Amino acid sequence: MSQEEKEFCFCTLALGKRYRSHALLLAQDIEKHSPGTKLVILTDKPQEFSKYSHILAFSHQQQSIGCYHDKRFVIAQALLLFNTCIFVDVDIRILDKVASNLKYLPGVTARSCTSIVKHNQAYIGSVNDLHKPKRIRELEIVNKLAQKLDLNLEDNSIQFVMEMLFVVTRQDEREIEFLKHWETIALYCELNGFYGAEGYAIGLAAAKAGLPVRWDAMEGIVYFKDWIERQKIKKGQANPDETLIYFQQHEAIEYRKNSIFQKLVHKLDKFIGYYYRSLCLRLTALSNFNFYYR
Repeated sequence: MSQEEKEFCFCTLALGKRYRSHALLLAQDIEKHSPGTKLVILTDKPQEFSKYSHILAFSHQQQSIGCYHDKRFVIAQALLLFNTCIFVDVDIRILDKVASNLKYLPGVTARSCTSIVKHNQAYIGSVNDLHKPKRIRELEIVNKLAQKLDLNLEDNSIQFVMEMLFVVTRQDEREIEFLKHWETIALYCELNGFYGAEGYAIGLAAAKAGLPVRWDAMEGIVYFKDWIERQKIKKGQANPDETLIYFQQHEAIEYRKNSIFQKLVHKLDKFIGYYYRSLCLRLTALSNFNFYYR
C-alpha cells in the first residue's frame, strides 16, 4: 500500500541526539508491530533515519522557545500526506501489534483529556504551596487568552488534551484552522512565559476551529510511557518485570554520560537558542500588537 493510500501514520518530533535516539527505538517498534505504517518525523538530522524505509524524515529546527509547541509542525506535515496522523511523544514505545484497521472520526481524538475546568482544579491542587503561585499565574494567562479568543472556559466541551498521544483526522479543512489557532495560542503563551501549554493550546485551538475533541481508550495501541508505567506499578496495576527492559532502554538514553565539553556546548547552544527564539517571537508578535500586547 502506498503512502497516498494509507489512512493513517504515526508522527513525532525528534530534535537533538537524545530524542533522535528515542525515535530510533520507536521506529523499530512500529516496523515490528505495525508493518506498512509510516512514521513521520521532524528532526534536525533526517539523514540518521535514512535506512528505514517506513520513516518519512523532514528537516526541522526548533521554532518555539520551549520546543513543546513545535508539535504543531509535525501535525501539519503529517496531514499533508495522510488523512489521519497519530502523534506520539518520541519516548513512547509500542509494545504489541497495532490494529491494522484503526479508524478515527474527524477532529481530535485523545487517549487522555478532560474539560479545562476539571483540569484547572487538578493543576492547582496537585502541587504544594511553594509552586501554586506559578500555576495560578499560568491559569491567569490561559483565562486572558480565552477572553481574547471569545471562548468560555466554563464550557465543559472545551478540553485539555494530554499531548503525549493524540490523533488528528482531517475535517473539511478545519484542521488547517486548528493549526493556525494553535500558532496564535502558542505565541501568546510563550510571550507571557508559559512554555509548556500545548495541552491547553490543542483544546483551545480545536474549540476555536470547531474541531471536535473526543476521548478514546485506543485499545488498538498498546504503549509504554515511563511515568505512566510507574504510576501503574505503584498502584499495583502492572508487573514491573514485564516492562523492565523498556525502563532500562529509556534510562540509558536519558542519563547518557557526556563529556564536560559536550555539556558546555549544549548549555551554550541552549542559551543562544533561547534568546534568538525569544527575539523572533517578539518580532512576530508585533504583527498583531493589539492581540499580543494589550
